[in-house]
Amino acid sequence: MSEENLYTFENETYRKTYWHTCSHVLAQAMKRLHPEVKLAIGPSIDNGFYYDFDTPRPFSETELSELEAEMRKICKEKLKLERFELPRQEAVAYMEEKGEPYKVELINDLPEDAVISFYKQGEFVDLCAGPHVDSTGRIKGNAIKLTACNAAYWRGDSSRQTLQRVYGVAFPRKDELDEYLARIEEAKKRDHRKLGKELGLFMMCEEGPGFPFFLPKGMVLKNTLLDYWRQCHKRYGYVEIATPIILNQDLWHRSGHWDHYKDNMYTTVIDEEDYAVKPMNCPGGMLVYKNEPHSYRDLPIRAAELGLVHRHEMSGALHGLFRVRCFTQDDAHIFMTPEQMKEEIKNVVRLFDEMYSTFGLTYQIELSTMPEDHMGDEEVWHFAEDTLQAAITELGKDFQLNPGDGAFYGPKLDFHLSDSLGRTWQCGTIQLDMQMPERFELEYVGEDGEKHRPIMIHRALLGSIERFIGVITEHFAGAFPAWLNPVQVKLLPVTDRAAEYAGDIAAKLDSQGFRVEVDGRNEKIGKKIREAQLEKIPYMLVVGDRDMEAGTVSVRHRAEGDLGAMSLEDFAKLLGEEVRTKAIK
Repeated sequence: MSEENLYTFENETYRKTYWHTCSHVLAQAMKRLHPEVKLAIGPSIDNGFYYDFDTPRPFSETELSELEAEMRKICKEKLKLERFELPRQEAVAYMEEKGEPYKVELINDLPEDAVISFYKQGEFVDLCAGPHVDSTGRIKGNAIKLTACNAAYWRGDSSRQTLQRVYGVAFPRKDELDEYLARIEEAKKRDHRKLGKELGLFMMCEEGPGFPFFLPKGMVLKNTLLDYWRQCHKRYGYVEIATPIILNQDLWHRSGHWDHYKDNMYTTVIDEEDYAVKPMNCPGGMLVYKNEPHSYRDLPIRAAELGLVHRHEMSGALHGLFRVRCFTQDDAHIFMTPEQMKEEIKNVVRLFDEMYSTFGLTYQIELSTMPEDHMGDEEVWHFAEDTLQAAITELGKDFQLNPGDGAFYGPKLDFHLSDSLGRTWQCGTIQLDMQMPERFELEYVGEDGEKHRPIMIHRALLGSIERFIGVITEHFAGAFPAWLNPVQVKLLPVTDRAAEYAGDIAAKLDSQGFRVEVDGRNEKIGKKIREAQLEKIPYMLVVGDRDMEAGTVSVRHRAEGDLGAMSLEDFAKLLGEEVRTKAIK
C-alpha cells in the first residue's frame, strides 16, 4: 500500500476504521435525539456500518433523516476521540451509572485478563476496543447515508431481546456516496424477486416459506441452464448419478455431518428408525463409489449429481432464491490417487473458467485452511492445503488466504463471482477431503496389488442452481442472453391479416428448435412492442402487409432496436449463431 493511499478507502483497514467511527457518531446522535434508547453494539461491516439499539419500534424514514442531520452536526463539531481504560469493576459501575445494561453484560463476558477500553467524543462515551479516526471532523457529514432499520436479536439469539439495527454507509467524498446510492438503486431494479415475478420465473407461497415454486418460463430457463451444465460435464469426463433425498441417521453419523450439521437438518421416522433429509449429497456419493470394487485403472472417477437438498434456515434469513430451504446443488465427487490430485484440481478450475465466462462473470479465489473444529491429522491437512495452492498457482491464478475457515473435513477453494454491478457472490467451491474416504472405508487396488484409500474432491460449480439463477437474473437485469431466455422470439402481427403469416413463421422457427410466442391480440403494434420489451424478449419480429408480400420479417432487438427487414432464413441464421456461440447481448 503506497503512502498516498494509506488514508483512503483503498486501504481496507482505514475504510473499516472510518466506518467504525461512523457507528459511534450514529450512536451519539441517537443518544442526543432519543436519550432513553439503550446501546448494544456497532461494528463496521463489508458495506458500511450498523448500530443495534434497544427501542420498542423501528425508526421511520423521517427519524432516520433526523439522525443523519444530527450526525452531520457531530462531524462539524470536530470532536476528538480519546481512548481510556478502566478496571473491570469500575467499568461495570461506569456503564451501570449510564444505564447501559448491554454494555454491562459485554464487560462481564470479557476474559479475566482482558483490557477494558472506552472511547470518548464530546459528551458521548462507548465501550470499544477500537480503532477509530482521531476526530469526528475526519468524517464527511454530507457523505453519510442511513440506509435501513431492521429487527435483530441481541447477540444473534432468537430467545433474547429484539433490537433495532440501523444500517448506514459513508464515504470520504459526496460523489462517492452518490455513485454508491446509484448502484443501490440499480440493484433494486434488478432485484431477482421483483424480476422473477414480472417475468413469470418463480414464486413463493406462505404455504411453503423458503421452498420456491418454478413456473413454466422459469423451468425453461432452469432446464436450459442444466442442459448446458450437462454438456460441459460430459466433455470434462464426468458421469452423472442421483442419490436418495432421505437416508437413515446412521449414515449421517458415519459421515460426520450429524455432529457438525444436525441443527440444520430435517429429520423423520420410517419403520421406527430415524432418518434425515439430506442437507448435502456427499454421503450418497460415498455409497455409490463403494457399490463396486475399483482399481487404480478406474481412477479418477468424476461423479456429478444435481441433488435436491434441504436445510433448515431461520425464517428471518430467507431471501428469494438467494437463501432458501430446498435447492438443487450441482455437486460432483472426484475419487483419485494422490498423484492425480493436482491435475484434477486444475481440470476443475478449467471447467469453472469455461462456465463462468459464458455468463460474463469474473471471479476471485479464496483458499480456506484448517478450522479448529476439524477431522484428521494436521500433517494431512497441510499436504492438502499445499496441493490446492500449488494447483492454482501453476494455473497463474491469484488467491486470498482465509485462515481457519475450511470445511471440517478438508481445506477448500471458494470462488467469489463478480457481477455487472461489481457485487460478489460465493458460488463455486473445491474441497479436498482425505477424511470421508477413511470413514466410509473406501478403497481401490493400486498398481502394487495392495488396497489403498482414494483421495476425494467435493466440488460445486454453480453451488445452488436456484441461487445461481437469482444471481444471473440480477446480473443480466432479467435480459438473459438469447440462448438462455425462456422466450427467444415473439411474433407481432400488425393486423389480423398478418396473423396467419405470423403463425406460419412461428411454426417454422419452432421446428428449428427456437422458443417462440405469437402476440395475436387485437392491440396497436406500439403497445405490443412495449410489452415485449418489458418481457425482455431478445427478438421481436413485426410482420405486416409488406412483410407478407415480400416474404420477410421486420426484426427488432430489445437493446439494438430496429434491425430492418430480412428473410426468415437470414434471421434464423443470425439467431442460430447467437445461440450456438452463447453470445452475451
